[in-house]
Amino acid sequence: MSQHPFAFPFRKLPKTLPVFPLPGAVLMPGNDLPLNIFEPRYLNMVNDALGSHRMIGMIQPDPQSDDPDALTQTGCAGRITQYRETRDGRIEMVLSGVCRFDRGEEVATTRGYRLIVPDWHRFEADYEEEKTTPGQQTEMLRQTVKRYLDVNKLDVDWPLLERLSAVRLTNSLSMALPLSPPAKQQLLETIDPDERITAFIACLDSSPGMPGSGTRH
Repeated sequence: MSQHPFAFPFRKLPKTLPVFPLPGAVLMPGNDLPLNIFEPRYLNMVNDALGSHRMIGMIQPDPQSDDPDALTQTGCAGRITQYRETRDGRIEMVLSGVCRFDRGEEVATTRGYRLIVPDWHRFEADYEEEKTTPGQQTEMLRQTVKRYLDVNKLDVDWPLLERLSAVRLTNSLSMALPLSPPAKQQLLETIDPDERITAFIACLDSSPGMPGSGTRH
């Protein structure tokens, strides 16, 4: 995946990482996630990140756990690439996805937010150039996405989406579509891009209302 020109080289990714737990929100490498920050602890997090490596890890709370503080094992770190302070005390910013990570031990902090030791090693491929997806798989993906959008009456800029590569289309829609948190997490954790595309197609095909899903609304 082509990296942002100001991103750290893989071997110099930070040793500790502030994390922002948000259910239903995943960040994919190479994609942008707009965020509206207003809680004091997360304002601290953003200001601390701006003063160091400018990176924040997006991670979901664990939907399989009864512990409200439990987190999923894998998230994605992004670099703050746009930033704006508002007069009502909020921060509007954009995180640009850099690299996924596995969650390591938690580090004590007095700043209110959570700080972890990220394990990057499984995801070095996030720094590699994007592979070309076979034409048949790309066409199947586009047809499935169009059916899903039609069934759910979602208004999108299809000519823009159609210009995206299969990998970027999958990553962008994995973030943007109203998929379940476990489905988004599965797609995030799938390392091989072609396998992620296949899983994404299967996820859309099994959605309510899709032909053959077994559910009609």
